[in-house]
Amino acid sequence: MSPPSPITEQDLYLFNEGTNFRLYEHLGAHAGAEGTWFAVWAPNAARVSVMGDWNGWDKQADPLAQRGTSGVWEGFAPGVAPGARYKFHIASRLNHYRVDKADPMAFFNETPPRKASVVWDLGGYSWGDGDWMAARGERQSLSAPISTYEVHLGSWRRVAEEGNRSLTYREIAPLLADHVKALGFTHVEMLPVMEHPYYGSWGYQSLGYFAPSSRFGTPQDLMFLIDTLHQEGIGVILDWVPSHFPVDEHGLAFFDGTHLYEHADPRQGFHPDWGSYIFNYGRPEVRSFLTSSAVFWLEKFHADALRVDAVASMLYLDYSRKAGEWIANKHGGRENLEAIHFLRTMNEEVYKTFPDAQVIAEESTAWPMVSRPIHLGGLGFGYKWDMGWMHDTLDYLQQDPIHRKFNHNKMTFRMVYAFSENFVLPLSHDEVVHGKGSLVNKMPGDVWQKLANLRLLYGYMYTQPGKKLLFMGAELAQGKEWNHDSSLDWHLLEDELHAGIFLWLGDLNHVYTAYPSLHELDCSPEGFEWIDANDADHSVFSYLRKAKDPGDVVLAIFNCTPVERTNYRVGAPANGYWREVLNSDSARYGGANRGNMGGVDAVPIPLHGRPYSLTLTLPPLCMLLFKREAPAVEERVGDTEEIEEPADVEAEEHEKTESSPGGATE
Repeated sequence: MSPPSPITEQDLYLFNEGTNFRLYEHLGAHAGAEGTWFAVWAPNAARVSVMGDWNGWDKQADPLAQRGTSGVWEGFAPGVAPGARYKFHIASRLNHYRVDKADPMAFFNETPPRKASVVWDLGGYSWGDGDWMAARGERQSLSAPISTYEVHLGSWRRVAEEGNRSLTYREIAPLLADHVKALGFTHVEMLPVMEHPYYGSWGYQSLGYFAPSSRFGTPQDLMFLIDTLHQEGIGVILDWVPSHFPVDEHGLAFFDGTHLYEHADPRQGFHPDWGSYIFNYGRPEVRSFLTSSAVFWLEKFHADALRVDAVASMLYLDYSRKAGEWIANKHGGRENLEAIHFLRTMNEEVYKTFPDAQVIAEESTAWPMVSRPIHLGGLGFGYKWDMGWMHDTLDYLQQDPIHRKFNHNKMTFRMVYAFSENFVLPLSHDEVVHGKGSLVNKMPGDVWQKLANLRLLYGYMYTQPGKKLLFMGAELAQGKEWNHDSSLDWHLLEDELHAGIFLWLGDLNHVYTAYPSLHELDCSPEGFEWIDANDADHSVFSYLRKAKDPGDVVLAIFNCTPVERTNYRVGAPANGYWREVLNSDSARYGGANRGNMGGVDAVPIPLHGRPYSLTLTLPPLCMLLFKREAPAVEERVGDTEEIEEPADVEAEEHEKTESSPGGATE
């Protein structure tokens, strides 16, 4: 006699209503002591059976029964244990359609190109991240320092001696944790680890919405990786793709002989750019499926945040379409009302269930209030990527410095909208692929100037309001584009100039995390104040970053030309000694060691609307960061506000030399 069904009538009611957000507890394969229950949604099927290792893949041996009018088919297969491979055979009521489908709710799958699902038990892993989970809310709030290392697990590091294979989840865990800690990042963001048939999609063509990729190990192995990062004080963000899915026959497409998960009309249901299907967010069961997936990764894998990919493609019915290629909403507009409803529902459920987690939108347009509360009319995300900042900044820094003064507004325009959302500043994988070149090779000039410009870019990012994200390889100043089939160029760290970039990024993370003025008001206009936004002729700009404590202020100044500027005066809000905390021209980072002898005293000469001013030396292509230490020089002794500073802030490292490689003196 079979055990009773694990699915209640209430479960099915909520599923059909679109509000069952624990669907993974009901559908799919659930093993017990006597065998395994199977359940799948296929409302337009005439017959459904489960076939697998135990029945010789016989399409008739284990038929499933339809559960009322819910569209769910279920049945028990005695003796089937975890590890068994299986598929659903579906005979449609329409078009004589017959197909073998992988389980949309599977917890594990065969390694592609094999396509079967695998019965799996997610239990048995003993988590050791209790301390992290208890405190993570304050470590990823709007006032927390969040600096993210974006990583593609398949190509971060490979084993050349073993056929250039990727590392497993367990192999990469200690190496990645050590690397991220050495650099000072607070979080790791993984390109989608959900199972995907085509490795070259980097996970963005997902089919395993409840299954981590078996390319790198089992679900418990991924748990080990996340647990290891947590125990080292590092948060984990998972990329998640509810915007589209691939057309592979064994997947979600045309699942039961009808367009079940996707829209039937290609003007709504097919993505012209990616050759993939678009979810039908108006179908309640699809909303249950996707929201359950979001909850699943946060609950079962202890993810700290989800980064939702391609939100703009979900919001606009005419996204990447010409006139006549899309269908307007019921009001005649181009907004996807069903997608908006889904996103709000998903965000509401996530924050209700995991109030210490975050959901981050990759949204590339000016859609309003993406990261604002639902009750105020927003979409309910916690953060949004600032794609405009990324484009403007790279456009500016790719210019030959002689032309930068004509593009000065690209670096200042952001402050018009910088606090309209809770922003993340991304320099992501998208900027180093498809012929775009690596970050360092976007920079103009000779090798020295390229690296100086790269240090300038990173310094600008870390002092701007907003959380930070950098794709792997940025710390190496890798010259070639990212290639998902090869390892990062780790040998570059043997070169002093490239090692200097590694040290610079580590020191930026250190100071960003340690100084409240650089993160506490990241998402508030009170945290930023221009000193001089208008010195386009010299391509110099300067601003203050402020903490909640009005006395906690830092001053950032940027010289975006290869010309050293001596006796350059800039306004200061208070008197006292301003210590040079960071100098991207330090020899520690591969610079020429020019600077301000460790700091300068403010003088009572008003400038830029401030009662005091500083007289500075601005090295070529350099970012400087100053922190006010004390109200008077004689009071500096015994100041205990210090953090353990990077080595470059010592005064002797800033003694001026006669010339600067790649630079010029006026």
